[in-house]
Amino acid sequence: MPSRERVQAFVAMVEAGRFVEAIEAFYTEDATMQENQQPPRGPRAALVEGEKKTLAAHKEARTLPGSTFVLDGDRVAIRWTFEFTRKDGKRFRMEELALQRWRGDRIAEERFFYDPEQLKRFI
Repeated sequence: MPSRERVQAFVAMVEAGRFVEAIEAFYTEDATMQENQQPPRGPRAALVEGEKKTLAAHKEARTLPGSTFVLDGDRVAIRWTFEFTRKDGKRFRMEELALQRWRGDRIAEERFFYDPEQLKRFI
């Protein structure tokens, strides 16, 4: 199970915009991620490649400061707020809840919950 400091370090890395590095440093080799009701994807190498594709598809991606989390044994829930700038300059904000299961000090499973409609709203 992760320590509070370990989860804080993960949150800080994501808030610093180091998305790919966070996957490499904090996820198990056989980790999976799942978007809403989509099938899980993994392992970590595939997650890294997927993150790189997402970042390449946007002009900018950032995590707004102030993310909050709850730690209960090997389970962590994090509330994130992301802001993306598309290649055409349009921006949208996305709020999401991530539910994680940690194995030791690394994330083994992560599932994201968010309203997909917010991806269509520009700010």
